[in-house]
Amino acid sequence: MSRSSQALHSRYFVISFRRGSQDRTRLGITVTKKVGNAVVRNRIKRLCREFFRLNKHRITGCWDINIIAKKQAADLSTKDVFISLKHIFDRIPNGSHKA
Repeated sequence: MSRSSQALHSRYFVISFRRGSQDRTRLGITVTKKVGNAVVRNRIKRLCREFFRLNKHRITGCWDINIIAKKQAADLSTKDVFISLKHIFDRIPNGSHKA
């Protein structure tokens, strides 16, 4: 099992992931001050957690996943955040997101 992480990019997010070291998939979220003020950053983190909560059952295997928001993510609607994250999560190997 490789401990090196892989990254997937979109216009709004970068997702870094690797095989998990524990028996469940874990999520980390990084939103820097470049993205916006505390209200904007917390909103993006809330939306990322909600997307993960609603879709974690579709991810097979155990992964350590970190979502990194880009500056452009600040202006997205809830629907657009979910669509963008879904497109990236679909590309995680063995992360069969058949919605």
